[in-house]
Amino acid sequence: MPEDKKVRIRVRTVSCVYVGDFLIPPMRNRVSDALNEEQRLFINLTDVVINDKDRSSFVALNKNLIESIEQL
Repeated sequence: MPEDKKVRIRVRTVSCVYVGDFLIPPMRNRVSDALNEEQRLFINLTDVVINDKDRSSFVALNKNLIESIEQL
C-alpha cells in the first residue's frame, strides 16, 4: 500500500512566510496534486517556522490566503 510522503515547503501569504512539512497523501505525486483537491480548504503544516523566528508544531492555512508555495 502506498505511503504518505513528507516534503518541506515554503508558503507565502500576505502577512507571513511559513516553512514547514507538508504531507502528500497516497496516490498523489506532487505538492500541487494535493493542493488542487477541491475538497481541501486548508493545508496543514507541521514543524513550522513562521517569519524565520517563531516556531509552531502545527499550522493550518486557508488556501485562499496563499500567494505562493515553493518546495524546498
